[in-house]
Amino acid sequence: MKGRKPLPTKLKLLSGNPGKQKLPKGEPEPDSRIPAPPAVLNDYALEEWNRVTPVLLALGLISDLTVPAVIAYCDAYADWRTATEELNRIRKEKSGLATLIQQTSNGNIIPNQLKLVAKAARADMIRYATEFGGTEIAKIRLAIDPGRGKKSKFEGLINGGKK
Repeated sequence: MKGRKPLPTKLKLLSGNPGKQKLPKGEPEPDSRIPAPPAVLNDYALEEWNRVTPVLLALGLISDLTVPAVIAYCDAYADWRTATEELNRIRKEKSGLATLIQQTSNGNIIPNQLKLVAKAARADMIRYATEFGGTEIAKIRLAIDPGRGKKSKFEGLINGGKK
């Protein structure tokens, strides 16, 4: 598929359908409730699950169908947090440089593998969070116009009040 990937109808509605496209009718609406957290989540992922799922529920963006994407986000968060905490420990015990590079057993200098893990997990987190409006740019796209539906005080000035 070429071009931008289509937004789910729910996200289009939250953003006010900026393209004014015709929205599909009769889309299945899964139960909107917080599913039980899956057993595969480690402590950090579970902590993030408990933080984000109520927000997603309030926006109507979580259901049994979206759980795999939320799991993937929480898992990426856990990987990022684990790697970042270990890098912070290394920074305290050794130096800031040790968090950037490391020496192999045969003396070669390579990028610190934990730094690469943290970077990849961070990119994954952002990619998954964007699906749910979890970045500032995504929030802007979801922003609801508080004046939408209200008549402007200037309505009627153009064209002598004729539409």
